[in-house]
Amino acid sequence: MKSKSLLRFASALLFPCALACGAEAVVVPPAEQIHAGWLKMYDLQFDDAHRVFAQWKQSHPADPMVFVSEAAAFLFAELARLGALESEFFVQDERFLSRAKLHPDPQVKAQFMQQIQEADRLADAVLLRSAVDENALFVKSLSFGLRADYFALIEKQTLTPLAYTKEARLYADRLLAANPKMYDAYLGPGVEQYLLSLKPAPIRMVLRWTGSRIDREKGIEQLKVTAAQGRYLEPFAKLLLAVAALRDKNQGEARRLLAELHQRFPHNELYLRELNRLPPVK
Repeated sequence: MKSKSLLRFASALLFPCALACGAEAVVVPPAEQIHAGWLKMYDLQFDDAHRVFAQWKQSHPADPMVFVSEAAAFLFAELARLGALESEFFVQDERFLSRAKLHPDPQVKAQFMQQIQEADRLADAVLLRSAVDENALFVKSLSFGLRADYFALIEKQTLTPLAYTKEARLYADRLLAANPKMYDAYLGPGVEQYLLSLKPAPIRMVLRWTGSRIDREKGIEQLKVTAAQGRYLEPFAKLLLAVAALRDKNQGEARRLLAELHQRFPHNELYLRELNRLPPVK
């Protein structure tokens, strides 16, 4: 049985593919630079990701997306250092219960929060001028989702991540109302719907009273939308679908998703490690 940590509150993001090993080898049009940085993150090439984002900041200092992306890079690097993704999503229950306490780096947290606050400031300024600006709404949904991830996956809190999850969903709802084709915005609500559906019935009832959305099948469908057509969050959606497939004992689908992620992101050992834990194909 897979880890009860799947029941934890996580709302939005995580891990990207190297276009090449060195930052100097990333040859993409300027409009693609931020996405290239996210791809570096999924492949655990964090120094390269920071260099890509730094280049974009020089020419676009008022773009909130680059600041929230920088925050994601700090968060993902800390998650990788601590092994938090593996422990939260994949370990067996007995290993989860006996897991060692994490020791987060306070300097990384400070850098993470600094980037988040600047992203929020810039996005809020844009939304004052245009309440339906898609980039700003997406940044706000990401910033609250990343906060939820930090406090749930690293600091092991419960109520604070849940509050941030709800805030992220409000901005995702506004974004999807403005443009239903912003496919990355389906991931946060999908995570909320799916993960909270795994809670025991009495807890689900309380969560519904407090405004949470809980629908397993709808959550899976929303994750599939991001996995099929998303951009920044597409690889993370596929990772979560692999976890869902494992819970459903659909090892063939889990193997397919993990194999694809491993092929695209060969430096990220998580995908290969979990792939190797699956029984051999008969």
